[in-house]
Amino acid sequence: MRKSFYHFLMKYRHPKPPDDISEFANAAFRDHGFPKNSEDYEEITLYLELNADYLKSMAVFDEAWQEYVQTEQR
Repeated sequence: MRKSFYHFLMKYRHPKPPDDISEFANAAFRDHGFPKNSEDYEEITLYLELNADYLKSMAVFDEAWQEYVQTEQR
């Protein structure tokens, strides 16, 4: 069974020093509306574009998504 993207992202919380993906993970953790059970790129992208003012750039999400696909969706 695959992990949701959110579950995958949570492994990046709290690193020292923080980087863009860890900042995204920490912000997503605090975002109660984040689609926590989704594995769907389009659903998460739409949510982030409409609701995630904490995300510096969608490129950060795309980088994290590529890592997710490579490690979780084999």
